[in-house]
Amino acid sequence: MIARTRHFLKRGRMAVAALCGAALAASCAAPQSVAPLPAPKPVVVRPTPPPPVPAPADWRDAAQTAGTWRWALEGGKSTASFGVAGYAPVVRLVCDRASGRVILMRAGTAAAAVPMALRTTATMRPLSSDPAISPPNWLALALSARDPLLDGIAFSRGRFAFEAAGLETLYLPAWPELSRVIEDCR
Repeated sequence: MIARTRHFLKRGRMAVAALCGAALAASCAAPQSVAPLPAPKPVVVRPTPPPPVPAPADWRDAAQTAGTWRWALEGGKSTASFGVAGYAPVVRLVCDRASGRVILMRAGTAAAAVPMALRTTATMRPLSSDPAISPPNWLALALSARDPLLDGIAFSRGRFAFEAAGLETLYLPAWPELSRVIEDCR
């Protein structure tokens, strides 16, 4: 009986080996009647724009506008300009000592007055640009050199917001250059 079992095992191994060999040979042979597959169409990948950043619940949590303040005497007037180095400034604060006013300007154009607002940690005041004093490509408004809003800007806790209808709100640092212009006007 043992001899017979060995005989069947030997035949079984030979049958398995023959089947494996046939399968291996079949997998290497090229198919005879299969048509070639068409080339895949190129996939166009279009980048999706990043989702809009939601406005912060409190304006003081918004990211500061890129740039720095620089002070200079321009045309004999104490001036603080804010912007990125190498580019035109986006905000200017100019002392007009002769009229006792501080002119606050923001880059932009309009044929008529534009609603604006200044927000500090202590106050928010709606304002309006004055086309009569606005140089080309600027929206300007004038404040008395003694206006408490200027003190609010100078002493705001780190920043203030400058809004203008139709333009992006600017979140500006309250640096000493601003105080210098205000004090030079008083």
